[in-house]
Amino acid sequence: MRRIDFFSSPIGLGHITRDIAIKNNFQNITTNFVTGSGAAKILKKLKIQVDDVYSPPSFIVENGTLKSPAKWLWNYYQYYKDCKNISQKILEKNEPSTVVSDEDFASLTVAQEMKIPTVLITDILETHFTKGLASFIEKKMNKSMQEIIKKCELVILPEIGDGKDNIQRVGPIVRQTNFTREQLREKFSFEKKTIIISIGGTDAGLFLIEKSLEAISKINQDIEVVIVTGPSVHKKFENVRNLGFVENLHEIIYAADVLISLAGKSTIDEANAYGTPAIFIPIKGHFEQEDNAKEQGFVFEDIKRLEKLIISKMEEKRNPVNTEGAKKAAKIIQSLIDN
Repeated sequence: MRRIDFFSSPIGLGHITRDIAIKNNFQNITTNFVTGSGAAKILKKLKIQVDDVYSPPSFIVENGTLKSPAKWLWNYYQYYKDCKNISQKILEKNEPSTVVSDEDFASLTVAQEMKIPTVLITDILETHFTKGLASFIEKKMNKSMQEIIKKCELVILPEIGDGKDNIQRVGPIVRQTNFTREQLREKFSFEKKTIIISIGGTDAGLFLIEKSLEAISKINQDIEVVIVTGPSVHKKFENVRNLGFVENLHEIIYAADVLISLAGKSTIDEANAYGTPAIFIPIKGHFEQEDNAKEQGFVFEDIKRLEKLIISKMEEKRNPVNTEGAKKAAKIIQSLIDN
């Protein structure tokens, strides 16, 4: 049986959720995950083998706006150096046949130096966090990232489109469920119109919970509000259902009538796959979230008209989108490993 080490970025939960979707489609492959933070907690809940060793830097967000991106970039560089040391020890010990990385570039660097075949899963090919003087440092980091990408045997993008060179586009990568929507609504006791507010793996989305609850309080309808705060927020909100941290957000999204979320790609893909009407508010200044939200027709300023958007979404018909991204990604990785 082939063995891979799967290094998954613990910055947010979107990386690990799509990685689990891929892992579930492997055949005769032993997988050891390397990650940290909330991502490791999800794997432990699912009883999946994981080395919980990464401690990522936190974004500084005030009133929904990303602050001090240059400082975050510097912290990320220090984190990257730590991850290189950690991944070196793990790879020397495990001697995997292949390294698969979901935006963990440190492990790719080490694996490529050790001549271990590498696969990258990513939805970005360069970053745009900073402006001014700090942007020169970011450009240098982007150049290094491009060199790592070129050395990969395979790069998988969870978007629709044609492949080129070592890049394969497989479409959205989402987790599947064996339950029908009706079974899930019964499982979660969703009896009324149900609005889910989800903020991912960090506390950066607290502003979105507060603004959403304020907007919902003005809507004169019999609504149940369910809040998924994730692993970093322990605050309980009044007059709503607090689910805290869950390992099956995709099923909760499927069962819901409306989703309000930050604009992480994996959450967007799951909402689209299950046809759940959704509102995606990006963190202002977070280029990746702003790009994701824009593709769905949203901008940060939409937070000022949440009430109107929620009412509109409650009347919207479900429109599920079939995606085979997880199966395609697993098949491509599998064929690389088997050859």
